[in-house]
Amino acid sequence: MRQLAHLASDAADYLVDAVDLLDDTRAGLPVELGDGFLAVVTEQEARRGAGRCFTLVASLTALGAEDALATAELFVAEHRHRGFVPEYQPPALSPTQDTTLRAVARGDVAITSGKPYLRREDLRISISTIRSLESRGLVMREDCPDWFRDERVHLTAAGRRGLAASFARPHSTAPAATRPPARPAATAARAAVR
Repeated sequence: MRQLAHLASDAADYLVDAVDLLDDTRAGLPVELGDGFLAVVTEQEARRGAGRCFTLVASLTALGAEDALATAELFVAEHRHRGFVPEYQPPALSPTQDTTLRAVARGDVAITSGKPYLRREDLRISISTIRSLESRGLVMREDCPDWFRDERVHLTAAGRRGLAASFARPHSTAPAATRPPARPAATAARAAVR
């Protein structure tokens, strides 16, 4: 958690630097170029500098959501190990729904042209799975045209509670489909007919 806090703080500092660079350039003020050297830069140079800041922010936060999810799972697992069991019961989810819920928690899912767009190539998620999680109130969509995607998919409060409640729980294994045993009366009746 401490590491995530440091990464977020460093990322925020770079974003503030980018805003200051752009604001100072628009105001015609000199900006520090390193080693205490001040100069007035062009709008294009300021945008390149801000772009470098955004690239650093992206690299600092690239694994943030995945690390936060892993940290939350470790935290809940440790609490379970110590006897603190969450009162909230996780929703019954299929393996596909569980995978989708975790991908949404990591920020890997967006919707583009009515179809799921995934940041990771090893995932396969259908729009019907997202709709089923939406109908259960576990995820929601938010418009985000500025990010080159139509919609981002987020966990709702119920989705966060359900996901957290599923952490460190043994996965139930459904018994294989088997033929039910014959009823004794039916078996006896068949034997009498023979």
